[in-house]
Amino acid sequence: MLDISYGGALLAGLLSFLSPCILPIVPFYFTYMAGISMSELRSDNTLAPGAQRRLVVSAIFFALGVTTIFVLLGLGATAAGQVFREWKEPLSYVAAAILLVFGLHFLGVMRIPFLYREARVEAQANPATIAGAYVMGLAFGFGWTPCVGPALAAILMVASMQQSLWQGGSLLLVYGLGMTFPFVVAAFFARPFLGWMQRNRKYLGYVEKAMGLLLIVFAVLIATNSIAYIAQWMIETFPSFGKIG
Repeated sequence: MLDISYGGALLAGLLSFLSPCILPIVPFYFTYMAGISMSELRSDNTLAPGAQRRLVVSAIFFALGVTTIFVLLGLGATAAGQVFREWKEPLSYVAAAILLVFGLHFLGVMRIPFLYREARVEAQANPATIAGAYVMGLAFGFGWTPCVGPALAAILMVASMQQSLWQGGSLLLVYGLGMTFPFVVAAFFARPFLGWMQRNRKYLGYVEKAMGLLLIVFAVLIATNSIAYIAQWMIETFPSFGKIG
């Protein structure tokens, strides 16, 4: 059965990738993982087959590392939610209030200074190897930038309300795939992606505002305990959705 929260998790992951604090650093990750300079990546010459292969393989295992951390966080959030289930109502109001503040921040209504600082965990492994790329992904998953944190927090709060660990983990799996799959696709088409990014950099502010609106929607859904009701409404209104999943 389709659950609206999975659609929200996928959208939140995609918006996280397109956010002003993730998208601009993607080319630097590419050069680091492929072992080439930025000028080589931007030049008109064809990438050496070895460099292209290293870039794609490293991107795939980097994405797996990031998603692994997100799934583990989802399992932990669901487990914690089950422990504190008797305080679910007051905690849901606190969670909604936090997400509302984050949403207003992204809309520009108010600004939270710490969301402009980057918090990363540095990995010393060689990203050109499969193990190194995976460890690098784990490090990024642990030390995501604060501006991705609010979107991740929203999905974790929804995960904490799930009935089983599997549901919470799968919710964060969807979020992780939404965030990292575009990264892998971009690695396959690195140079066209760089051109697209340069042409559309001016729209990143709109992505930030879309993230703010999404966080406010999640805040309302959590505060009113409406996520399950909306999912049921979509199934009743669009019966074909019930065949998904």
